[in-house]
Amino acid sequence: MYLIFQLTFAAMKRLAIFVSGSGTNMERIGQHFSRHTEIEVALVVCSNPKAVALQRAKTLGIEAVVIDKSDLREGGKLLKLLQEKQIDWLILAGFLWLVPTELVGAYTNRILNIHPALLPAYSGKGMYGEKVHQAVIQNREKQSGITIHYVNNNYDEGNIVFQQSLDIAADETPESLAQRIHQLEYKHYPEVIESLVLEGD
Repeated sequence: MYLIFQLTFAAMKRLAIFVSGSGTNMERIGQHFSRHTEIEVALVVCSNPKAVALQRAKTLGIEAVVIDKSDLREGGKLLKLLQEKQIDWLILAGFLWLVPTELVGAYTNRILNIHPALLPAYSGKGMYGEKVHQAVIQNREKQSGITIHYVNNNYDEGNIVFQQSLDIAADETPESLAQRIHQLEYKHYPEVIESLVLEGD
């Protein structure tokens, strides 16, 4: 029994979730893996000391740290922290800052992001959250959706691993579209993370 426990523990993959705001996706991911035998959310990294995500992390019993722009500019400092925490994968969930090159290099094909549109459309710096949905509605698009992709050194340009679309209703508003997009995120992001992490084991 002891040997089996040791083998299971050694195989555990540790995730760090990067957030900037409310942390609803982080919360769903944390809940999804709360009793997982091979994957755990070990750390939340937050760019906003007032973010609601910090309270959500506390409720879930997940350690959280707050970083500032200097921590990103000195990417080696953040990388050292992640290595000390034995983090295997970085998961961006509403994280608004560009990931430093040191982390991208150290975690090649082990950093995931989710974008609230069908990339490559409505992408790039400044295109996030409500701004994306407003642009989609203004341009009278017929569809929108979510994109999960690997992270590289540029905003929203990493290789796409998953997309899910939805049809936009005639009376759609940015607020209603945001709610529908969130439901896609909550359903698919934890599942895609699980699949990729286990596949890469």
